[in-house]
Amino acid sequence: MSYVVGSKPDECVFCAKAAEGNDTDNYILYRARHNYVILNAYPYNSGHVMVVPYEHVGDITQLSPDALHEMFAIAQGCAHVINEYLRAEGINLGMNIGQAAGAGIEQHLHLHLVPRWVGDTNYTTTVAGTRIVPQALEETFSALQPEIRKALDGSAGVGRPDPE
Repeated sequence: MSYVVGSKPDECVFCAKAAEGNDTDNYILYRARHNYVILNAYPYNSGHVMVVPYEHVGDITQLSPDALHEMFAIAQGCAHVINEYLRAEGINLGMNIGQAAGAGIEQHLHLHLVPRWVGDTNYTTTVAGTRIVPQALEETFSALQPEIRKALDGSAGVGRPDPE
């Protein structure tokens, strides 16, 4: 709730997290050349990840072709891991582009992958205004990071950024 009603930082949260270099504390699961994978800090379900380009653009039409291609190659690998290791029965894949579409961080494009299971919604969200997520972010990070790295390292068009 503090995020929803609190003041927003002046800098872009996605750019700041990518630049910090503290991937474990920031829940960055994987870095590629043009994008990185991060756990959603306010997940809809356990395993809710986002593919975020390093480019600070707010619209898919502004994203470079290489970054766009890599984004979806990464999403494909993440979907495999979500299905295989979380045993998801479905995945919501999407972007909210612009305020009217519900973008929470509209200035920096990002692609959501939300694992889904039959019956994963319940009355608590409606009645109590509370969402229950059965696994802490730290546990989800520890479980998914090695699997996402295995799935993505060496994938066609996906690779770690060149060392600087």
